[in-house]
Amino acid sequence: TRQLNLGECLPKSCGANGVKRLLALDLSHGASVTIVGVRKVPGDYSLLEDFKVHLVGGATLTAVIIVAVSTLVDVARIKRKKRKIKDAETESNNNCRQSNINVNGSTDAILSSQQKEGKKQRQFSGIPLRILLAFSAIGNSKKILALENVSLDAIKCIHGLRFLSIAWIILVHTYLEIFAVADNKSMRLITEREFAYQTIANASFSVDTFFFISGLLVTLTYFRTDSKIERPKREETTCQSLQSSTSSFLILLTYRLFRLTPAYLFVLGLNEIIMRYLHSESVFSPAIIDHISCTSYWWRNILYINNFYPQKEFCMLWSWYIANDTQFYIITSFLLVIAVRGPSHLKFASIACGTLMLTSWVTTFVIAMKFDYVVRVEEPFALFDQLYDKPWLRIGPYLVGISMGYLLFRKDCKIAMPPIVAVIGWTLSLACLGSLVYGVGRQGLVIPTSAFYAALGHTAWGLSMAWITAACSSGYGGIVNTFLSSKFLLPLSRLTYCAYLVHPVLMCLTSFQLDGPLHLHISMAVVIYLGNLVLSFLCAFVISIMFEAPVVNLLKIVFA
Repeated sequence: TRQLNLGECLPKSCGANGVKRLLALDLSHGASVTIVGVRKVPGDYSLLEDFKVHLVGGATLTAVIIVAVSTLVDVARIKRKKRKIKDAETESNNNCRQSNINVNGSTDAILSSQQKEGKKQRQFSGIPLRILLAFSAIGNSKKILALENVSLDAIKCIHGLRFLSIAWIILVHTYLEIFAVADNKSMRLITEREFAYQTIANASFSVDTFFFISGLLVTLTYFRTDSKIERPKREETTCQSLQSSTSSFLILLTYRLFRLTPAYLFVLGLNEIIMRYLHSESVFSPAIIDHISCTSYWWRNILYINNFYPQKEFCMLWSWYIANDTQFYIITSFLLVIAVRGPSHLKFASIACGTLMLTSWVTTFVIAMKFDYVVRVEEPFALFDQLYDKPWLRIGPYLVGISMGYLLFRKDCKIAMPPIVAVIGWTLSLACLGSLVYGVGRQGLVIPTSAFYAALGHTAWGLSMAWITAACSSGYGGIVNTFLSSKFLLPLSRLTYCAYLVHPVLMCLTSFQLDGPLHLHISMAVVIYLGNLVLSFLCAFVISIMFEAPVVNLLKIVFA
């Protein structure tokens, strides 16, 4: 049995039933043919009549106006500042020419002018102005495109890990995009037999790098911030301690939700509109049904619980990662708030992390055995609802990140080790990464081995990332650290979140608007991939300027 998709150019008056009877009569000679369905292209959908188009368009227009006004104010402020500096220099030069009595006259003139300028700046740089300038495209562009770390003690190698992970994810989704619109679909079977294709099939580990980095940064940042807080010498009562911990937890949670949601909500609405349009206008039949699921289940995404529901009810299938990461963040915030209360509390948090890790391994192994899970290159998303997107499978790398974050905090990001230990560590780490991605092979794994692979594989990936991070931050990274810490990767790293959100939407928009299918070939895949990569980051930059960076600036003002 084989399914064919045929495009026919027929009069507009032909209805679906008439076309179905016509095709059945025309194709039934000498073959058993079943007409699955008939779809009219273009359909009846109208962008102008869709309320959500007006809603998303209104939000976008509002954001554009605010950003434009903020940018104009910022430009005027910068010009005014430059003019004052120029006037101060002119005044200084005049003073030097008029009198040689005061050797420091030039300096005094500049200082006097700067003091006046500073006084005026303080008058006009209150909270309202800071809030307005938080939306400035100039200021936010400088921050995003800056080639230096804001913090001198930042772990630079994670920026390279972030970029490589999102590039890997976009590569995988590019292949899925091409498979969906290719005319030589049998070529996929040939491609899957190649050794290198395991890079695509086993790419789920790319997301584990994100989980590891999240756990590491949350923990390291929290402990660093807490260490700078001066606590009262007298011991807090239980009630005061509980109140303080609850307040800290709510602040962490509020910051996280406001940090992620605006850009997420924008892409969520944009995705539903685009998918509804494509299902009406495309000659292809997109397998993604976000035009249906997003209408009914978008609220699950905003609550970050969509990964607990069946795949068929998903809105933005790739958003399972964001839900998992937020759930892990909530758990981590709770543990961190407890851990900083004292040594006994830290011990409790450590035991809790170990228990979560062990529970994750056991639960994943049991589920894999129950459903006879088999790792195959041809089925990378097998048991998606039971295993792939569930937090009990994915939490391992995050917990490893938590542990590494605390270790780097205690060691001030410098872990001393003998050279032989560094060599052994790199050897084991690279061997682990290679075996996880390329160790499955064409035949796949048997059920017990697959269960162990599912239970321990993601944690093993996290451990390898932990070694790379520790080695690079401690001076044992060599050429690897040179690449991962390249300053040219910093802007791309800052855009990773928005690029992850928007890239599947762009892929669907470009591929499903084709007039006909593509012919699958490696050279074609490379060209499309590079285009997807560049376009994703360009759009991510725009979304970040409008919806992400301003919110981050506002949060800094609120929680200063």
